[in-house]
Amino acid sequence: MANDDPHKFDFDLDRGIRAQAVERLEQSPLLPLSKGVGPPASGVYALYYKGQLVYIGKVSRGTTKSKRTLRARLDEHVAKIGGRQNIAITDMRCRYLTFASEWWVFAAEFALITHYRPEWNESGFGSKTPGIGRPGTHRVSRWNELFPKKT
Repeated sequence: MANDDPHKFDFDLDRGIRAQAVERLEQSPLLPLSKGVGPPASGVYALYYKGQLVYIGKVSRGTTKSKRTLRARLDEHVAKIGGRQNIAITDMRCRYLTFASEWWVFAAEFALITHYRPEWNESGFGSKTPGIGRPGTHRVSRWNELFPKKT
């Protein structure tokens, strides 16, 4: 519903965070996705498949039990992609941003996903249980249908 009071104003912090996160991500170097890429820090990352941004993810060392870093999470993706058919790690690139505050990691990930709407974010790619979709279901994710495990 539109605000009818011409004197009422609220800052749109989401728009400001989104604009800055997108600008900074697009300024960061596009790197080959390979083992050991990325720092041992918290942050957000973007994965590109054949030049198209397909996935946005986050790693927050301070708020997870695993204390996973960008490097560790990107290494997990390298291993996952390496074990799949119809895709080659040489087709993949990545970008990442680090943050001093864990809170900004969550804000930036949300802002980037909202802006880009990456295809793989809704495909089951980021699931920690490969091959079966979400835990507790027997549905095979769309990502697993496109890129089945190597046999």
